[in-house]
Amino acid sequence: MATKITTPCRGSHAAPLALDPKNRSKTAANPRQESKKPASEESLLAYICARICEHQFGIAVNLLLLLALTHSFFPRARRRTSTFFRLSYYNSETDQYGCGTDDLPFVALWLVMFTGLRVAVMEYFLGPAAGWSGIKTRKGVERFKEQGWLICYCVCSWSLGMYIIYNSEFWFNVHGLWRGWPFREITGLSKFYYLFQTAFWLQQILVVNIEERRKDYHEMFTHHIFTCILLFLSYGYYHTRVGIVILCLMDLVDIILPTAKLLKYTGFSNACDVFFGLFVVTWLITRQIFFPIVCWSIYKHAPTDMEPGCYFPDGRVVLSNQTVEYESLGGHLVWPNLVKAYTDRDGPVCWNPTIRYSFLTLLLALQVLILVWFSMIIKVIYKVLRGQPADDVRSDDEGEDEKEDIEEELERVTHHQVNEANTGMEWTPVEQEVGVESLTFSKRRERSSRSSGSSRASGISIPGHVDRKELLGRIGCDKPA
Repeated sequence: MATKITTPCRGSHAAPLALDPKNRSKTAANPRQESKKPASEESLLAYICARICEHQFGIAVNLLLLLALTHSFFPRARRRTSTFFRLSYYNSETDQYGCGTDDLPFVALWLVMFTGLRVAVMEYFLGPAAGWSGIKTRKGVERFKEQGWLICYCVCSWSLGMYIIYNSEFWFNVHGLWRGWPFREITGLSKFYYLFQTAFWLQQILVVNIEERRKDYHEMFTHHIFTCILLFLSYGYYHTRVGIVILCLMDLVDIILPTAKLLKYTGFSNACDVFFGLFVVTWLITRQIFFPIVCWSIYKHAPTDMEPGCYFPDGRVVLSNQTVEYESLGGHLVWPNLVKAYTDRDGPVCWNPTIRYSFLTLLLALQVLILVWFSMIIKVIYKVLRGQPADDVRSDDEGEDEKEDIEEELERVTHHQVNEANTGMEWTPVEQEVGVESLTFSKRRERSSRSSGSSRASGISIPGHVDRKELLGRIGCDKPA
């Protein structure tokens, strides 16, 4: 049975393993993807978005340089610009950091940095690495770069998160997630980890909307939205401990599966077999066992470890049974307490059952998406056990990849034929009358890649002539038979 499960790593037309559940890193746009709308209906907004996607690296670098120059040459602005470069709310007495709105510029800086860093790593390091690995097709190179970037990020984030958890009081201790709340101050390392993870997930919302859409686009987009909401609210409500644990549980799978895919692309089938099996086991342990344990702890342990009441910065507590004072402090309110770190970081923050169920609902919504993806994994494993090829049920068709490679080869051969014709070979031009009304001068939707520029297409199109060789023959540029 184990041998059959390893089949996804073999076969010339198999999709890249089961699925990439989080879909954290992909190319910004598919250069071969055509717009479903007519060219004349392309909006100005779509054109602007295409230009932004093409020049992500340049835009990111220019924004960073502008911020750095402003900070260096305008001393009066440093009170504002300094929040982009350092962690705010440092307390020298405790050697820890508080939470508040001054942390948002730091998140914005890392969002821009991730945008530029992702393009730079994929183009200048992973692209050449794909060539050295013997990958020839354009789609294969793109997928290699996507999965390579995901591995680079997740290895760093998961390692840092595990270091924080291992050196904390909540290492394999779910009660440590709640006792002592609210955690108004945290270590600098924990704060940095939480903020750059927030920036990464915000950037993923942009990526999933500019990349080639997959079959589970809506699930992916919903997943990213829920994740960002949870990060924003848990940080504003001083629940960073449980957030760190959940992020680490999710990151581990996104190291193993992309590694298996890279091994497949580079031809190491036996190693790919091992990592695919490890991926299934890791998914079961982290997302189907440990993550539900955390959700259960919110339901079972949080009410006993965190007594309902309003907590002041000086340690004073107004319990919920002190009805009048508790209600006057907003003890039964939900939203004002959830964003307390952003609105009144020196005021009391209240805990009530409604807030607990709000967090639990968001986490269970994530669990529903995880179960949907897990059902896809089961389908893939079932097909493999029956001896069928393991197709990725959420990816684009592999046949499209092959078709695109054939088109590229045809374009190369056609270009070669045109060069031969222009160097002196005799040919007979063929005249064909084309009505003026058949010509359209609308601008084609330009095929753009997020990390590299693309050439402009002609503004004139002749409807009905889609075959290159036929068209060249009609206008007299094809080689004579």
